[in-house]
Amino acid sequence: MWIDVIGEGNLAAIVGGIGGILLGLAARLGRFCTLGAIEDFFYGESDIRLRMWGVALGVAIIGTFALSATGLLSLPETIYLDFRWMPLASIAGGLVFGYGMALAGNCGYGALARLGGGDLRNFMIVLVMGIAAYATISGPFAYVRVWLFPAERAAEHVPGIAHSIANWTGFAPSTIGIIIGALILGFTLAPARVRRERKTIFWGGIAGLSVIIAWAGTQWIARHGFEELQVVSHTFAAPLGESILWTMTASGTTLSFALGSVAGVWIGAFIGSLIKGHFRWEACEDPRELRRQIFGAALMGVGAVVAMGCSIGQGLSAFSVLAWSAPITVMAIFAGAALGLRQLIAGFSIAE
Repeated sequence: MWIDVIGEGNLAAIVGGIGGILLGLAARLGRFCTLGAIEDFFYGESDIRLRMWGVALGVAIIGTFALSATGLLSLPETIYLDFRWMPLASIAGGLVFGYGMALAGNCGYGALARLGGGDLRNFMIVLVMGIAAYATISGPFAYVRVWLFPAERAAEHVPGIAHSIANWTGFAPSTIGIIIGALILGFTLAPARVRRERKTIFWGGIAGLSVIIAWAGTQWIARHGFEELQVVSHTFAAPLGESILWTMTASGTTLSFALGSVAGVWIGAFIGSLIKGHFRWEACEDPRELRRQIFGAALMGVGAVVAMGCSIGQGLSAFSVLAWSAPITVMAIFAGAALGLRQLIAGFSIAE
């Protein structure tokens, strides 16, 4: 089989790279951005980019549960439904991540996308966030994390919204998931002004498609390969740290989905910036701004690991399988980001 020729790790990296490129293009050509959507909603009096997220969610949920209905994806094997949900971890991690995102001016995904456009300020955000994430996973912060929020495999019940409703109603989880996804998509596209925004709909759909590709690809590799591979989708906290480690130790490690995903976003964003004619080198000239971004990036790395996902990991990938953690974490991220933005606009002592 050709999977033996390419190698499971290399094939997973290719799957991650394809989806990553789509996400990078969505960021540069479609302005798909978490913090940007929050800023527009609270301070720009526009919900268009927030509705782009709604389109991405609807497409991702419908596609993911369609994969489940056809047997191409086992939802309990996906990383967000394989572990027990810890509500306090979702709330605490989401608040810390959202607050850090506001201070840094970007999430990990957004930082990669801007780095692809030549913004070197975001190179520091990527580095600090990746290091902080790994320090929380297996470094000095791990002792506190494990003590406060010990990760455990889901024992009896799958921690998913569709699965919980299925237990109550007797309907198949795939049917419930597709209905929920369709309702989200319908609500998002209900206003005529949104349906006129074809660019918004298209790039939101592309972002959702990247998640579907990730689930289908990693599930296929897990079933046909010999190595124990977790069924995963895109997230940008631990993968940044993994990419840093691979850069330093490539001869002793293999490629992975995470590495392909990170590289793919950068490549897609680079291509998108060239298409738009927006590529230009930029650097930080204000040490106060740099200090704020470093602090915010560190908070994001810690918060994303505690919450088991960042704004993309929980806000899109976990949401696509309707994990209970997703809506709670997303609300916490929004609250943390709103607080951080308000303090920045009103005057924030750390930045002064």
